[in-house]
Amino acid sequence: MSYNNILLIIIFIQLGCFKKQSEKDLLNKVDSIGYYGSHPSKGIIYDVNDLLLSASESLGQKLLVNGIITEVCPMRGCWLQVKDYNSDSSIRIKVTDGEIVFPLSAKGKNIIAEGIFTKLELSEKQAKNWKHHLALEKGIELDTSSIVLSASDFYEYRLNSNSAKIF
Repeated sequence: MSYNNILLIIIFIQLGCFKKQSEKDLLNKVDSIGYYGSHPSKGIIYDVNDLLLSASESLGQKLLVNGIITEVCPMRGCWLQVKDYNSDSSIRIKVTDGEIVFPLSAKGKNIIAEGIFTKLELSEKQAKNWKHHLALEKGIELDTSSIVLSASDFYEYRLNSNSAKIF
């Protein structure tokens, strides 16, 4: 067997060993510490509560937010609920489905995320459908006609992100 044939066989074996992780693998990753997407840039880092206190001035701006992860999307890892360190204030950090997958093990960890701060406003039907969707993600079936809405159900503050560091 020639040297070139041996080299080709070695290359094929090496390429076969690199298996791209599936979304399910990434969602169930045990160690969530690390970077997701690109590395967040340097700059002023806002606590969730401080950001919400000046929400109207910050809408549409690219900024950094930190807090504690309290929930992870159980279906695709495409969003996180992040709570302020010193209050119950929270926002949702949303990423493009499939581009970044946050693992379920991230719950309880700290995060710094970068993105565009937005306010999602919902009609009554959209708010009920959103609550229904969130329940379905947790395996709970709700009848949308029985959902009672509060004033805070008609909007949600989000950070549309493409970079985060979990630590």
